[in-house]
Amino acid sequence: MDSYENIKKYRKLPVILNEDEQRALLAQPNPKAPTGLRNICILRVMLDAGLTLSEVTNLQPDEIDFVSGCMTIRHTDGYREGRRLWLGAENISLIKRWLRVRPNAEYLFCTLKGGKLDVRYIREMVKRLAGKAKIKKHVFPHSLRHSFATDLYRKTRNIRIVQEALGHVDLSTTMIYANVIEEKLEDAMKFFREGETA
Repeated sequence: MDSYENIKKYRKLPVILNEDEQRALLAQPNPKAPTGLRNICILRVMLDAGLTLSEVTNLQPDEIDFVSGCMTIRHTDGYREGRRLWLGAENISLIKRWLRVRPNAEYLFCTLKGGKLDVRYIREMVKRLAGKAKIKKHVFPHSLRHSFATDLYRKTRNIRIVQEALGHVDLSTTMIYANVIEEKLEDAMKFFREGETA
C-alpha cells in the first residue's frame, strides 16, 4: 500500500470550500457596518493567505506593508515564524478601509472598543456565516486555511510553495493537500464517462 493510500485510510482529509462556497461565505458580512468590514477582512486573509486563527488574532498593523502588499507573520503558534506572504490589491484596499474606522489598538483585527478579538468569536462567526451561506459542510476557521492550501497547490502543483506559505516545518504535514487533489482526480476519472452512450 503506497503513502497516498495510507493517508487516505488513517488520516481524515480536511474540509475544503470550493470557489462557489468561498464566494457565498464572503458575501455574508455587511461591509457597510464596521464589524462586517472587519469580518470580511478576517475571512479574506484566511482564505487568501492561509493564516491560522492564532495568527489572525495576533496580527498587528505594522506587519503589513501596504505598498507592496507583503505581510510578515511574526506571531505564530507551532509554525515557522517570520514567513512572508502577499495580499492582493483588493485585500489591501479592504484592510485600509477597516483601518479608517477601526479604533486605536495593538492588534489589527480588534473589537470596536479596541480589545483583542477572542478566538471563540471568530469560530462562531465563521460557523454562523457558513450557515447563512447555506454551505452543507462543517466549516471551521481552519477550513479556510485548508481551502487556501488546496487552491494554491492546485494552481502551482508545487508542494514546497504550499509548505512555505503555511509555515510547516515538516513537508509530510503539507502532503495532505496533494492528497486532496489526487482524491478529487481519482473520483472524477472513475465517473466522468458515466451516462455516455457508445
